[in-house]
Amino acid sequence: MSRSIALFGGIYSNHVALSRALEDARDRSADSVYCLGDLGAFGPQPDRTIDLLRDHGVKVMQGNYDNSIGNGLSDCQCGYTDPRDNHYARISYQYTFQKTSPPNRKWLGELPELYRFSMGGKRVLLCHGSPRRMNEFLFSSATPTHLLSKFCEDFDADVIVGTHSGIHWSRDLGNGKKFINIGVLGRPENDGTTHVWYAMLSENASGTEVEAEFIPLQYDHERLAEEMRSEKLPEEFVETIQTGWWTTCLEVLPMKERRIGRY
Repeated sequence: MSRSIALFGGIYSNHVALSRALEDARDRSADSVYCLGDLGAFGPQPDRTIDLLRDHGVKVMQGNYDNSIGNGLSDCQCGYTDPRDNHYARISYQYTFQKTSPPNRKWLGELPELYRFSMGGKRVLLCHGSPRRMNEFLFSSATPTHLLSKFCEDFDADVIVGTHSGIHWSRDLGNGKKFINIGVLGRPENDGTTHVWYAMLSENASGTEVEAEFIPLQYDHERLAEEMRSEKLPEEFVETIQTGWWTTCLEVLPMKERRIGRY
């Protein structure tokens, strides 16, 4: 019987979407669930997200946000240079750090940075940004295939799975190799829709290949928006949840992805 694994990325304290995704993954008979990091940021009450993941036995790894919170760093290691993006990153990070309980901060600091397992006869590597750098942004329009192939070679993997950039995509690299970005649960994909994304990884019928299915997930985004406002988070963050258009973190987007958005 073939295995299937649910993969969540970039929760960003969106506990409403996370709760819905856990239900959806169960309904799809996922054998296990992995979270590829960035549990906090952007949304309200980060401990709710952490508690959900721990209560459901999700295998969780560090994103840059989790590494920073868990080690008491001064910023999110997001790498922004734009003053406006840095302004909102500081607000988000300070809120998340203050609202994450000390026991949960300790737990975040102890999470692994990578996960490895075999599936469909393939060596699968889960990372946050890339295998070489936790906060590396990889976008479909700007990431060359030869770089992804080199990652597979350098890190002994056939299938590499990441998140971090906020937009899902995948690429067949040839010779049975693949790169998959699973997108994020925490906020929409800058396309004017309010749903978010996760991925299901499964073995093909013969058990010799790994296939990815991207799952669009509707959730009660208005409930999340109300909670964000009650926590006095920036209205720019709330607008993204309600409209599906990014208002911050825009400097990381390559031109092709940037043109799709409103801003």
